[in-house]
Amino acid sequence: MSNKIKVLAICGSTREVSSNHHLIKAITTLSADIFDVQLWDGLTGLPHFNPDLDMLPESAPEPVQQFREQLTRADAVLICSPEYAIGVPGTLKNAIDWTVSSMHFSRKPVALITAGTSGFKAHQSLLGTLLIIESKIGEHAQIVVPGVKRKVNDQGVITDPETETQVRKLIATLAAVVAEEEVVLLPAPSLF
Repeated sequence: MSNKIKVLAICGSTREVSSNHHLIKAITTLSADIFDVQLWDGLTGLPHFNPDLDMLPESAPEPVQQFREQLTRADAVLICSPEYAIGVPGTLKNAIDWTVSSMHFSRKPVALITAGTSGFKAHQSLLGTLLIIESKIGEHAQIVVPGVKRKVNDQGVITDPETETQVRKLIATLAAVVAEEEVVLLPAPSLF
């Protein structure tokens, strides 16, 4: 039986192979001694969010129930997403919307990486959403990787030393949040 931290990795890109997939592969390799990373591949299989289909936990569509079960089994979640038109990819936001009523992200340790050409606008939006639904995100468990294609290669190797340093700090911070060590957590954003 493994003592490794079970991490559910969610790639916000719908492409079969993307820079964000390469980044998840890099993190899987760099954290192999402490994390057991499982990539969730059901993003495009979720129906459009509709609260009428989610009146009771068992009434949610089957793909949603499967997603929630994977979140429940995970000790932590790693979200690695591109930025589309300076926003969060719709399929990723849809997946998160399916967890609001069930509170599957509430108190769940989460690491967030937004990696693309830029990524800053989508990152702020996604970070705000995750914090308002009570995800536990350490200060250094969230980063933006602009110009990702120049920093991570097709083999899943981080080629930029500064990015590698940030990713290693993200891994250590996520592990510390799971272990409930003293880590600075980001506060929920003010609604007013």
